Amino acid sequence: MNQAIRLLSSQPFSADPIPSTTPEISIKPSSPDINDPFSSSPLTYSTTGTDVFPSPSYYSSRRHSWIHIFPEGRVHQHPLKTLRYFKWGVSRLILESEPLPEIIPIFIDGNQNVMRENRKWPRFIPRAGNKIKIAFGDAVDGERVFGDLRERWQRLVKLQKEALAKKGVAWDKEMGELTEGLKYGSEAVALRKEVTNRIRMEVLKVRRSLGYPDEDPKQGLVETWIEEGPKQKGEMKDGSWVGET
Repeated sequence: MNQAIRLLSSQPFSADPIPSTTPEISIKPSSPDINDPFSSSPLTYSTTGTDVFPSPSYYSSRRHSWIHIFPEGRVHQHPLKTLRYFKWGVSRLILESEPLPEIIPIFIDGNQNVMRENRKWPRFIPRAGNKIKIAFGDAVDGERVFGDLRERWQRLVKLQKEALAKKGVAWDKEMGELTEGLKYGSEAVALRKEVTNRIRMEVLKVRRSLGYPDEDPKQGLVETWIEEGPKQKGEMKDGSWVGET
């Protein structure tokens, strides 16, 4: 998540920025000597615990990037083409990135016919001959839709910093890193819920533009999907099919 936030942002946010004159840095996978432009420490990631790769935000060409998000976080194929609830990670991208990212809502229909979750053997072969629609909405007026929530978030971050300072604890969080209070505090959670709801409304506008009827508002609530129970894959009670992305 912190990598996505950094990729969306346009500039370094390190308290100790890297000097403009630095030795040439290797970007070979075998070299861990990679400086993250958003922090004061090397930043790499590993897929096995032994290999080493530069993190995405290392590359200057990727700053202030476009990132495509599938906020449902799962394959969800419903007969009425409704949406699952959106996971809260999308709210962090809007609240924490600097500046506020440009937001283009997209609705995709037809993938469920090309790679239907209940398809038989050979499952790995896409079903040809089906049409896919990709509808793009208008750019969201981010300040109008999310400006008040970002201001509340920034006040919350400020309060967290002041609370730590009173305890004599320095703020050592880099961009994309959060304190426990900013992760799990009631106000932080409420903010993420509201941001997620508003972004979902923007995507539903695009869905509506394709002629689909409005869905039941309960479809956007986590509580609705809790009723699915522990089952994570396969056919659900409402006739939808769910799978891993």
